[in-house]
Amino acid sequence: MRKAALCALALLVVASSTFAEDWPEYRGAGRTGVWKETGIVDVFPPGGLTVLWRTPVNRGFSGPSVAGGRVFLTDFIEDKGPKGTERALALDEKTGKVLWTYEWPADYGGILWPVGPRATPTVDGDRVYVLGVNGKLFCFKAATGQLVWKKDYVADLGADPRTWAFNYGYTGAPLVDGNNLICMVGGQPDAKVVALDKFTGQVIWKALSMETELGAAQPFLITEGGVKQLIVWYPGAVASLNPESGKQRWEAPWRVGGSASASMPFKSGLHLFFSTFYDGGLMLSLDGKKPGATMMWKGKSNNELQTDGLHSTLSGPVIVNGHIYGICSYGQFRCMRVSDGERLWETQAVTKERARWATGHIVVNGDRLFINNDRGELIIVQPDPAGYKEISRTALIKPTSPPGNRRQLVNVNWSHPAYANRHIYARNDEEIIAASLARDGK
Repeated sequence: MRKAALCALALLVVASSTFAEDWPEYRGAGRTGVWKETGIVDVFPPGGLTVLWRTPVNRGFSGPSVAGGRVFLTDFIEDKGPKGTERALALDEKTGKVLWTYEWPADYGGILWPVGPRATPTVDGDRVYVLGVNGKLFCFKAATGQLVWKKDYVADLGADPRTWAFNYGYTGAPLVDGNNLICMVGGQPDAKVVALDKFTGQVIWKALSMETELGAAQPFLITEGGVKQLIVWYPGAVASLNPESGKQRWEAPWRVGGSASASMPFKSGLHLFFSTFYDGGLMLSLDGKKPGATMMWKGKSNNELQTDGLHSTLSGPVIVNGHIYGICSYGQFRCMRVSDGERLWETQAVTKERARWATGHIVVNGDRLFINNDRGELIIVQPDPAGYKEISRTALIKPTSPPGNRRQLVNVNWSHPAYANRHIYARNDEEIIAASLARDGK
């Protein structure tokens, strides 16, 4: 009896030490930027990560998602001038074999950084939702690629192609909540956000006026104040909506320059932190008893060079043990206090180069940070308010995308990777790779 109990305990310990999970949407399940898997490497192997497979793909900024044994991503094949073909692809997670593709025409005329699609596919059970750069939205059967339904943000939902969102390209990955699919559309007159029936594509509700730009933020959900809240950050404010009805719960006004709302916010307890390229950071304190928020502090600078706090470009900051860690406007990796936003230290070590838009993507894994910088490197960092502590660094993938400014390596890698089942899935404009991050190398 005692022996059986010990065996059961040993099996439990082994299972818990190798916990694995999928990565079904941007920044992982819940879009939290927290990677919960265990059994991950302590340091990278001297010869680099073991790459399981490499599959050729075309151009794109969108990150991959991983669910149900498949890897989903989008890309763009240029044809004549700015016109070409966007694609959705599903690959076998274990082998990288292409299981299915779906194509549609796209026009990149007038698009800034005309590399490829931006929005990461969102997987929900047996369906995957894909958004193209011009606002073409598709629902596919995840297993076969069969088209279930499609929507056009312009033709069907009233989006105005003259807005900033069209110059940048749609970035907001659709968000699933119950039977609703929540989309950042920018429709006129009051359809900045639209909820569709995830099974049919029919409109459920529309919310928020288009008096201000749509911006580039991702919608996300939190549960606080006794209710579920949909958080929508746009260049005029941070708003909380009822995800079932679209009715506004509260709003925190915050105008940011250049519609630069691309950095993913981070929630820690009752703290909700935002960071933008021109205007720095905003820390909100959430009401734990009812829906509401108050401003704790915000950055004083609206200058990308004279930065007082954290002016993120693409990199979503994270919060660990009462401290903010993030990458600033010119690649400075900084640590700040949550309570008042005071900067404790900074280093250029993560990005190596002090250049405009130098960046990387940060996720929390246990008591460590995994950062893939735009030079194609993967770094393990120990978060510490006393100073920068790098544990390990390795080459991950070749940077291939033109940044729009001068860089030491000429090109950059701005795609957020997926961390799933103790592997990292990363793409550039030429290939997507799967590499093991398992401590046992499998």
